[in-house]
Amino acid sequence: MSMQPKGPGEIPAETVRVARAAFPKGSLAIRVRDELGVLFRDEDFADLFAVRGRPAWSPARLALVSVLQFVEGLTDRQAAEAVRARIDYKYALGLQLDDPGFDFSVLSEFRDRLAASDGGRRVLDGVLAAAREKGLLKSAGRARTDSSHVLSSARDLRRLELVAETLRAALNALAQTAGDWLVQVAGPDWFRHYATRAEDSRFPKASAKRDEVGARIGRDGMHLLQAVRAADAPAGLHELQEVEALRRVWVQEFSVVEGEVRCRDPKDRPPGAMRLVTPYDLDARVGVKRDTKWDGYKVHLTETCGEDVPNLVTNVATTVATVADSMMNDEIHTSLAARNCLPSEHWVDAGYPTAARVLAARNDHGVELHGPLTGNTSAQANGAFGLDAFTIDWERRQATCPSGATATQWYPRTDSKGLPVIRVRFPDSRCGPCPDRRSCIKSASSRGREIMLRQHRAEHDAIRSIRAEQQTDAWKERYKIRAGVEGTISQAVGRCGLRRSRYRGLAKTSLQHQFTAAALNLTRIDAHLTGTPRARTRTSHFARLCPVELMLDGAKQGPN
Repeated sequence: MSMQPKGPGEIPAETVRVARAAFPKGSLAIRVRDELGVLFRDEDFADLFAVRGRPAWSPARLALVSVLQFVEGLTDRQAAEAVRARIDYKYALGLQLDDPGFDFSVLSEFRDRLAASDGGRRVLDGVLAAAREKGLLKSAGRARTDSSHVLSSARDLRRLELVAETLRAALNALAQTAGDWLVQVAGPDWFRHYATRAEDSRFPKASAKRDEVGARIGRDGMHLLQAVRAADAPAGLHELQEVEALRRVWVQEFSVVEGEVRCRDPKDRPPGAMRLVTPYDLDARVGVKRDTKWDGYKVHLTETCGEDVPNLVTNVATTVATVADSMMNDEIHTSLAARNCLPSEHWVDAGYPTAARVLAARNDHGVELHGPLTGNTSAQANGAFGLDAFTIDWERRQATCPSGATATQWYPRTDSKGLPVIRVRFPDSRCGPCPDRRSCIKSASSRGREIMLRQHRAEHDAIRSIRAEQQTDAWKERYKIRAGVEGTISQAVGRCGLRRSRYRGLAKTSLQHQFTAAALNLTRIDAHLTGTPRARTRTSHFARLCPVELMLDGAKQGPN
């Protein structure tokens, strides 16, 4: 298909007349068109289409339809029907009243084009650009970020289900491509074991029997993998996506020992960042955050936080579930800088900041990254002989303890997390006879005291000053601003289904989240235009009866 760019044009007079009569108080779609004007232009998506071919439906209009679809939680069929039948949609899109719209499958094809080129950012950027032009976006102040888990669209599979479904998916793909060949390769009992979904099978309960089933599936899958690479196999079978998924899963789940296919021990399997969890979504991974465990992805939402303008989502980052929050700071700041939305203060939760990340944000982007730093939990971290009680001379590369002993053994090392540190050791001859030894050294070893410092002085000083500041009531009061982003995630979950991917694969899941952010922004801009107040934190009727004193005591003690 080709695209022939057209100007945004005016809304047809008859469409305006009927829309004003049908919606005397307006609607979200009508107010968006009136207040923000044309959000997207065909030229913005020109690179997604060929130069020649049958003309495509306007991509600028499809982008707006996609955002309105997420605003109202519509399916593709419902969105296409809205374009065909609803007057407010025709008004927002600038269509004649008798315009027949498009077939619903056009939306899926448009998403494929966007996902292939990370085009979802263009959609979000279009909304932000229009909001900025109308003075509704102020990004130089404060912003806040939080992440949430996202479940894969594919069903969670246990280990036996995973290997059985992976083999079944490969057999179905081969049956379509080379059915006659597969009949010759398939074992006599394969049709009984793999013709139906694994969830319809009744796997044995006994551990030994389950191991036998796993070994049988392993042997069958290994036989199939050898067959597709045999000299007499049709060309290209091993390049099928389902066959490649079979190969990867078998490498992860099985091994060949003395010619026998055996299930791998759990400790012998690859780490979660590499391990496939379903053959139907090869990008999904197992994520764990505190007590939550899921198969899928993770999304990071960044929004502005002001008083006189709507809080708009300025950046969305979608990753596989295994990526830690702390790894996303630079990517988020770089993306915000590219769209001129970089804040001066960035408020995050404890998963994002480290001393190195705080300094990098300050030096590379001019952003003050605020978030609780994890405390030093070692036995010798606090007290009269804690790390802060030692005097560090960085120029001479030596440390002095509170009792006056000096250590000059200064060793660059890496800690348990692989971060560069400096290990300083005090001489045994000074620590042994020291009267404060029992207070300073908790272990029964006769060795002298050791302390661990950040490799760079700037990091060491920064972490000390930041931790001291975060203990003050003033900082704790300022930090309350971050809590609002959790309401944004709640709104995205309730309105747009943020925590469940509609599509398969990281690219399309990321596109879904860009549409979600654009939909939230239109919803918030509309609420601002209509004077709809922001929702307050919900409190139950019974909780409102609780005296303030009891509420404060309960907060200190925590739940039972």
